[in-house]
Amino acid sequence: MNRNIDEFQSIIGYTFKNRNLLIQALTHSSYVNENRSSGDIPADNERLEFFGDAIIEFHVSEFLYEKYRSIQEGDLTRLRASMVCEQSLACCSRRISLGEFLLMGRGEEASGGRERASIISDAFEAVTAAIYLDSGRDAAETFIKEHLLKTVILLKT
Repeated sequence: MNRNIDEFQSIIGYTFKNRNLLIQALTHSSYVNENRSSGDIPADNERLEFFGDAIIEFHVSEFLYEKYRSIQEGDLTRLRASMVCEQSLACCSRRISLGEFLLMGRGEEASGGRERASIISDAFEAVTAAIYLDSGRDAAETFIKEHLLKTVILLKT
């Protein structure tokens, strides 16, 4: 890992009880593929990414539903899509230097993977799921509010 995991926890304002969840969230499939033969390799973050996507959509939907009571469903859907898209999540990931903490294969790193929007937005989703699994809904909601909603709202204003 390029930077210390404790530093990342400090940046995001959350300390994991189960650090293995964070390590998995920060492990790209290219790292696992390149290091299969070396034994004790963490699982990649793809399953966490899947779960994190749903968690983020739920919390953003809830936020929009409560905040914009007079907006119709179609407009809420479009607004949510703009907030939860790859570009927005990548922007949030860059603000917390997420790419610098990823475990990734040499080839992926050499090709600029640490800054690739698809990789870092997926990792943001994985970190969200890891927080949810580590501490539950409230902790995940706090992370989403601090590192997605505040950022996206700042960008939109």
